[in-house]
Amino acid sequence: MSEKRELLARIAEALERLAPPSAETDWLAHPAYVWDGTAARALDAIEAPKLELLGGIEAQKARVTENISRLSKTYAAHDMLLWGARGMGKSALVRAAVAAAQRDDPASIALVQVATDALASLSALFTILGRMDRNYLIFIDDLGYSPDDPDGPRHLRSWLEGGIEARPANVRLAVTSNRRAILPRDASEQDDPLNPRDAVDDKLALADRFGLSLGFHNCNQDDYLAIIAGYAKAHGLAWEEREALEWAKRRGTRSGRTAWQFVTELAGKSGKRL
Repeated sequence: MSEKRELLARIAEALERLAPPSAETDWLAHPAYVWDGTAARALDAIEAPKLELLGGIEAQKARVTENISRLSKTYAAHDMLLWGARGMGKSALVRAAVAAAQRDDPASIALVQVATDALASLSALFTILGRMDRNYLIFIDDLGYSPDDPDGPRHLRSWLEGGIEARPANVRLAVTSNRRAILPRDASEQDDPLNPRDAVDDKLALADRFGLSLGFHNCNQDDYLAIIAGYAKAHGLAWEEREALEWAKRRGTRSGRTAWQFVTELAGKSGKRL
């Protein structure tokens, strides 16, 4: 029996020597990270379009880029809620604005994407980042809560403002959602005879904690065509307005995402990479 234990011990030691050493995350060396709730994976680059190619959202683009620039310079900056129509560049704008701030000073700011199923670990992440001599934008994409999840929205409200365990001064949040209220509304709320506004106000209270709340809406035909024109010019692609409109009609929407998909189709037909 003792010989078997010794053999197992030697095997374990050999496996430990073969295994690569675990390294702690260097939070000062990379432009972006993905946090899974227990550890971070560093990224060597932020995949994002150039800011000038994000059309149809000029006002939102100016506000977001200014706010992220402030954060990168350690000025007072807002937590941000970007809400509204799908495919109108909410998440692309966050990534592009951080990348633009890094061009001026790569060490000034980093983007940290947190999956919605890792929100419970935000306190641990705040503790880590609060010790760093760098600014961080925590990015939570496509956030939504189900009606039977009362704790998630309350925790996020507390982290944003009002709780004793708030996020550090060098950390701000950028959240995208298809709804301003973040969690779905029930039509029956309007028919509740007891304080009918209470349920709705409680849901909107989460959105109100963001200092910067920006709506994104489906673009009109002119904006849609202008977005395509910008992409096509940047990539040297010829296109026809009729085909672009037909592409949007088949998909039932005009948006920045639809425009990019059309441009991708153009590039593929032309034998070009994007």
